[in-house]
Order: sequence, then C-alpha cells, then structure tokens
Amino acid sequence: MATDTDYRTVDELGNGTLHIWDLPTDTDTLLSIITDVFTDHWRQIGFGVIVQGAAWEVAAPNPPRKIVMYDGYVTVDFGTWHFHLCIGEHTASGPELGRIRRCARAELYRRVGPDGAPVSWGLRLFNAIGEQMMTVLLPNPFLTDTQELRSAPDFSRLAAWDHLRRRYLGLDPDPLDRTGSGFRHG
Repeated sequence: MATDTDYRTVDELGNGTLHIWDLPTDTDTLLSIITDVFTDHWRQIGFGVIVQGAAWEVAAPNPPRKIVMYDGYVTVDFGTWHFHLCIGEHTASGPELGRIRRCARAELYRRVGPDGAPVSWGLRLFNAIGEQMMTVLLPNPFLTDTQELRSAPDFSRLAAWDHLRRRYLGLDPDPLDRTGSGFRHG
C-alpha cells in the first residue's frame, strides 16, 4: 500500500504544484472508483475535461440510473444524458485504437498553494497517448456544492477524498489536507 509520502510532486503549467498518487488502471479498480464517485458522491462533485483553454465542470443532475460496461467502455447514465469512458479491453475499433482509447493512467491529486497547503483535490484519468479523459473535482472544504467561497473551511467535505485514499491507496486521512485556509486558482 501507499504512504502519505508516496506521491509525485509535479509543477503543471496552469495548475501549479500537484501531489499525485498513481492508482491501478485495471478494469475492476477503475469501475469501482467510477461507481464509488458517481453513486456515493454525485451531489458534491464536479467533473469533465479540464485542459488548457477549456474547463467543463459538469454537475450530475441525479444519481446515475445505471452504470454498465460494454466492449471496454463504462457508461454512466443519468437518464437525460450519459457519458462513456474506455476503462477495459476495447475490441470493436481494432487493437491500436483499442490500446490508445483505454485508460492508461489514473491518479488522485491534490493541488497545493505557494504556502504548501492543499487547495483542491481530485481524480484524473488519461488515455494511452496522455490525453485527459476526465477530471473529477472532489468536494472542497473551501467551497460550497454550488462553488461559492466559504467564509470558514469545512474539512468534513474531505470525506470523499479520505474514502478514496483509504479504499484505493490504503491511506488514512492526511493532516496536511486540513492545513489550508482558503481556495485559490492555480
């Protein structure tokens, strides 16, 4: 299992300093993570693709009506709309596209400010050529569910982060996560 110091520190243009813990990318683990996040935490997360020049921060309208697998793709269906992510062996498009489309890197991350205190937490998935497939913005103690700034941090909002760390990395809550005083963009 991982330790609190088993993260990579990277400086990403536009995102600042990130602490990154790598997650397994086998189909069962990824399906479990996606099911956890979208079944248990759908009210508090934002998700989408966040790349230079675009940030799609979508909120789920309700819990998923179903989460199903077909030909390597998980479908998370909210009723009026849905999305697909290739997290397993995909054969319909041939071996090369199947390899490229499949999630090859999954990570939990926290963004830290210049003072070293975390300011945001999330999950990211990338395909085999390094393109972002999805970012999940986990509940933030400095923001409300509607992304308004809080006057005081609510560290109980780290429950989803703590759950994912415990379940997929074997890590207890990290006191560092509770040292920040407010949200700021990178």
